[in-house]
Parts: sequence; structure tokens; C-alpha cells
Amino acid sequence: MTAIKTASLLVELLTEELPPKALKNLGETFAQTLAQYLAQQHLLSDNSTVTPLATPRRLAVHISHVKSQAPDQPFTEKLMPTKVGLDESGQATPALLKKLAAKGLEHLDVNQLQTIDDGKQAYLIATGTANGAALSQSIEGALSAAINALPIPKVMRYQLADGHTTVSFVRPAHGLVVLHSDQLIEAQILGLSSRRQTDGHRFLATAPVTLTSADSYETELSEQGRVTASFALRRAAIEASLVTKAAELGATLGEDPAVEALLDEVTALVEAPAVYVGEFEPRFLAVPQECLILTMRLNQKYFPLFDPQTGRLTHHFLIVSNMPISDPSAIITGNERVIRPRLADAEFFYLTDKRQALIDRVPALENIVYHNKLGTQRVRIERIRQITQWIATALGVDGTDSARAALLAKADLPTLMVGEFPELQGVMGSYYATADGESAGVINAIKHQYQIRWMQAADPDDVAGLILFMAERAETLIGIWGIGLAPTGERDPFGLRRAALGLISAFEQWREGGQLPLSGNHPLTLETLLQAARDTFDDSLGLAEPTVDEVSRFVRERYRNQLLGQQSREAVDAVLAINPALHQITARVQAVQAFMQTQEAPSLAAANKRIANLLKKNTAQPTALDASALSDDAEKKLWGQVQAIAPIVEQHMAQAQFEAALNTLATLKEPVDRFFEEVMVMAEDPLVRQQRLCLLAHLHRLMNQVADISRLAA
Repeated sequence: MTAIKTASLLVELLTEELPPKALKNLGETFAQTLAQYLAQQHLLSDNSTVTPLATPRRLAVHISHVKSQAPDQPFTEKLMPTKVGLDESGQATPALLKKLAAKGLEHLDVNQLQTIDDGKQAYLIATGTANGAALSQSIEGALSAAINALPIPKVMRYQLADGHTTVSFVRPAHGLVVLHSDQLIEAQILGLSSRRQTDGHRFLATAPVTLTSADSYETELSEQGRVTASFALRRAAIEASLVTKAAELGATLGEDPAVEALLDEVTALVEAPAVYVGEFEPRFLAVPQECLILTMRLNQKYFPLFDPQTGRLTHHFLIVSNMPISDPSAIITGNERVIRPRLADAEFFYLTDKRQALIDRVPALENIVYHNKLGTQRVRIERIRQITQWIATALGVDGTDSARAALLAKADLPTLMVGEFPELQGVMGSYYATADGESAGVINAIKHQYQIRWMQAADPDDVAGLILFMAERAETLIGIWGIGLAPTGERDPFGLRRAALGLISAFEQWREGGQLPLSGNHPLTLETLLQAARDTFDDSLGLAEPTVDEVSRFVRERYRNQLLGQQSREAVDAVLAINPALHQITARVQAVQAFMQTQEAPSLAAANKRIANLLKKNTAQPTALDASALSDDAEKKLWGQVQAIAPIVEQHMAQAQFEAALNTLATLKEPVDRFFEEVMVMAEDPLVRQQRLCLLAHLHRLMNQVADISRLAA
């Protein structure tokens, strides 16, 4: 058999500027989908490698070891029931002949068909060997599949040069290249016909680039077109240059995750990257650095630089240009000229905003609608303030700072700076609160109110902030859910899932900080908090009656999803089944997981499940057990053991020693096993039966104080 020859394949779509934030994903999807299509046609080899290539003006892919012709493939085609396809004499019916023609199998006669029986009826099948797909005939299908699979943020419709044909794509496409080794494969897509030519850099290339082969694509595009085709290589080069330039200035790029996102974005904006250093007047550093950082990153795509010792912003920044030239002074000067008025605006906003105290801005919140069914931001902060007071009382802490922070929390919304940069809500409020001489607790609370989760254990300096953080999320959940805007599917426009996760983190951090001890019945629980939040809403708003219960279940379900990534499903579900206090859940789950490793666990879980089923069917058990009515030795021994360990288990539970409680319960294995082996629970004598059910009810309550152990049964 002759070996099938393979060669590299290069496909490129030349376009107008693609959306930068989507480019990386577009390039990878284009490459992978096209390769998957060819693989389904058996045109790729086992050692084929797929290399996505994407620049601001092109989506491309290089695939090695691509076959020009796939090997012949065996096929099995199910046709139709035998009774339909063959007449009484065993000859083909018109229906069968029509089916064969439709499948391109008209050359087969009845004797070449086979019969199979699926257990219901017999079917005719055709088997054989089909010619392998040709790359030249498959490439347009691959291109179409790749284009249709693109996660396009917004589709554009545009007219082709013929003046009447309209096509849709992410951006107008101007060129198509399909090369298999050095051979041009004819293909058409988006009104384009394949060719060898592509365009190089918009400004640096002197002429179109004529490509020799698939393997020479990147080299020729780089040398003749001044374009680095690989997104990954461009990104790596930019990052290395940024780090080098920063080090030369004795600075760093900082640790903000936004640096990585900006790096992806600038990689999608340039085809021939070069990094230059710019600077601005040091006087602008008197403006809160978050304002300067945001305007440089968001508006200009610059990389601010930071002092490695203090982490403070410096007056230098890095520019990623699309023009690597020997004298970049004009580029640098132009960028410095552009950034200066933006920084001056930030300075003006900040100095102007500071002239009015935050407390004096609170009345302006009457003019900002939070939600048309829930009132203004002024009404809302009053609800949040009341919730903070309730939380402070429940925790037994001073609520002065948290109440003050709640009053001022949204007062930065009418400021010039937040109007220009909504992302700085809370951050600017904390700066203005500092200027107003507010306490450290109030400042900290305002600053951190918008973070997604509370990440550190509560300490005295955090109390006001954590109370405000918790109160705002409780108010959001109750209010938005109560007016019928619960999340549906992937839609969650008001961020209720995020609010639930934030609330969970608050309970976790109160526990870590010791303000919510595991032992005892604390007045601050998820349910009491949600009810306190519900009580702040005026009845005229018409919040749905079951809102508190529904939000509680919603939050607990979010916690379940979070825990399943770290703990066993059985342990998590066993704990959540008894609906314990939110801050106890993790400790209980850990105890149950340890219990699951013991040899007693499977037997006790199975017994517990059996007990639960018996009790469900017989709900009329007496509340008090008459020990004198127990006659069997096995039931007497079990009752004695229950009485012996009950105080011990209760003591462990009172001290939140959940694992110790479960280990004590493990001593019940032998008497429980013996009870079910020797005792007929559903005895004919009603008194005996009821007493035995009562015994099991006592046992069931004792066993399920940490978790519903029956959930651990296989």
C-alpha cells in the first residue's frame, strides 16, 4: 500500500481591524474548529500540530502533516426495514432503489446488501469502502465551519464589490490564502477567492507579500511584511520588553491582574510591537493613583510603572507602539501630549470634588434611582444603615462606624470623578472620607464595599467594613429577589449570585476572626440576617412573601456549589440536609469526611437510611419511650447504649466538636447491627411496634445532629 504523503497547510483570512478584546479567542477558535473539521474528514495525521496565528488584521492557522487525500474509509449505511425494501420475491422495491440512488449507492444490487435485526425488526444495510475525502474538496467546508463557530461579539453585514451581494462577518474580509505545502488550493468564502498574496504591516510594508509555501508563511510575513503573525510570540516579546524597560527605570509593572488583561489587549492591537517610555509631570501624583492608573490603562492602553519598594505609582509609563522605528521621539512626544489633558482632568475632578464633604452629598442621592420599584439610593442607604445596626447588635459590637459608613457609602456617586470613572465607586469615596476627617473604620468600610468577597479574617479594624459589606449584600438579595428579579439561567443582571458568594465569605470571615464561634446558638445567622433585611423594606413595595426562604435556599445552594469543588458531594449534601448555621457548614463537612473514612460509617449510614424510611411510613410514634415495654435483649442493649452516649454527644455538639460527636456515635455500630438482625420492628403487637419506632426515633435524632448520616449510604 502506497504511503499517503502529507504537507503543511496554511489558511489565512485577511480582514479589517478585529475587536482586540476578542482576538485571542477568535484566533484559537478559528484554528481549532478548522482543524477539527479536517480531522473528521480523516485528513490530519496522528502527529499533526495546530498553530493558531492571529493579528489585528488576520485570522490564520498553520497545521502540519495534512493529507491531500484521505485514505478510503469503510462505511455501514442503514437503509430501511427489510419488509419495505424487498418485495415478496426478494427483489428491490422502488423505495429501496430510490434510497440507494439518494445515497450514491445505485451500483449495489440486492445480493450485496446485508440484513441485521435490532430486536424489533430486520433492516437492510449497505457496507463497503468509500473514497477518502480530498483536501481540495473539503477546505471550503472547513472554512465555513470555522467561521460559523467564531464567538463573534457583534456581527457586521457588508456589501461586496459586485454591489448587491451581502455577507456577514466580524469585520469586512479582504483576502483569503489557502496553501498546502507550496500549492495554492482554490477556495471561496465570504465572496473571496484564494490567492498567494497577503498584506503586510499597514505602514511598514512596502508591497503585498507573495507567499511561497505554508511553512514559509511566518518568516515571509515577518521579513517582507514586518508582521509577527503569532499572537503568542507577539505577546511574549511585548511582555519581555515591558519587563526590561521597567527594570531599566528601577520600576515594576505591579501585581494587578489587570496587567495581564491589558497585555492581551495590546497584543491584539499591534502587528509589529515596540515598547517606548513616556512620562508625565510628577505633580499629578498628588491625585489618587487609582484615577491615574485607570485613565492610562483604560483610555490609552499604557502600562503605568510602580516603585518596587512602596508600590506607589511613578511618573513614568510604557507605550506599546505598532511602529518599531529607530527614532521614536515623535511617538513618545505625541503620547505624552495625549495623556497630559486626561491627567489634568483627573486632577480637576479630584480637587473640585473635595470642596464638598461627603455628608453634604447625601441629599443628592434622592435624585439617583436605585430601582424604580425599590426607590432611590437615599432610601436604599437608609435600609442598609438599619441592617448594619442590627448586625452590630447581634455581634455585640459598636455599630457607630458601620452606620456612618452606610450613610456615606454611596455619597461618591454624584462626584465628578465617579461620573467619569464609575469603576472607582467606593475607592473615591474612601479618599473623600479621608479628606473629610472620617474615622479609619468608616474609610476602610467605604473603600472595600464593592469587593466581590471578603478575603481576610475579621479583626477589630475590619468590623465596620465587614458589617457594611454584609448589610449591602443582604439588602440587594432581598430587594431584587423580592420584586421578582431572581437570576434565570445565565442571566443575573443584578449580580445576585455574586452577592450570595460575598455573603458566604462574610460569614466565613466572622468565623475565622472568632466573632462567630462554632459553638452555641448565635443570633447572627443567614436566616435572621435576611429577615432583618426584609424588615427594612416598606410593605408598600410589595416584596413577595416567601422571599426570605427563597433567598436562604439560593445562598445555601451557592455555598453547596462552592464546597463541591473542595469536598466530597456526599459529605456536603449530608450536612446541608439538616440546614445548620452557615458558619458551621465547613467544619461539619470536614468532620463528616473524616467519619466517612471509619469502618463503622457504611453500616451506620445504611442503618440510618433504613430508620428514616421506617419513620416516614409510621409517623405516629409516642414521644416518650417506656423502657419497661422493651422485651428483647438487643433492643434493651441499644436503648442502654443510646442513653449512655447521648449526654456525651450533646456535650461534644455544645462545644462544636463535630468529629468527636461522630466518633462517639460510631460506638453504636454493634448494638444497631444486632438490633436489626434480631428485632422485628414492625411487630404485630401495636404497643411493641410503637415503642420500637420510638426507640428508633430517639436514635435517629441522636445520629443526625452533625449531618444527615443516611445521605452517606451507598
